[in-house]
Order: sequence, then C-alpha cells, then structure tokens
Amino acid sequence: MDVTPGYISNVENGRTVMSLRLLIYYAKIMGITLDELVGNLEPDYAPTALDNALMAEISRMENSKKEKLLETIKIWR
Repeated sequence: MDVTPGYISNVENGRTVMSLRLLIYYAKIMGITLDELVGNLEPDYAPTALDNALMAEISRMENSKKEKLLETIKIWR
C-alpha cells in the first residue's frame, strides 16, 4: 500500500483516518466495492452498501437474466 508501519499503527489505533486513496486501494485488493467496505465498517451504512452491491451485480447481467431475476423476486415477496 506504499505506507509506513507507523501510518498503519496510527490508523489501527484511531490516531488518524485512512485516506480515500488508500480506502479505494484496499477495497480493490480485497475484491470489494468501496460501498461494501464502508458498509462493513459503519453499520448504519450497511443497507445502502447492500443495495449498491446488488445494483452493481444486476447491471452486469444480460436482460434475459434480469427478467428471470425479477420474476424470482416477485415470488419471494
């Protein structure tokens, strides 16, 4: 992450906050979105992070699969 051990220690002990650049980098290496990372850190944000993660996955689906997903969701209601 190109930071010093002292910086990591300060973040871990709450003396400083991680920069946005490092948060984005950390999310990328963990294979998650920044929304998911923040949702894991802040419980009040978790529902929004979940919605955003679902929308991101759905946006990558083909329309035929989106239609099937919609029908499945309607059954679950």
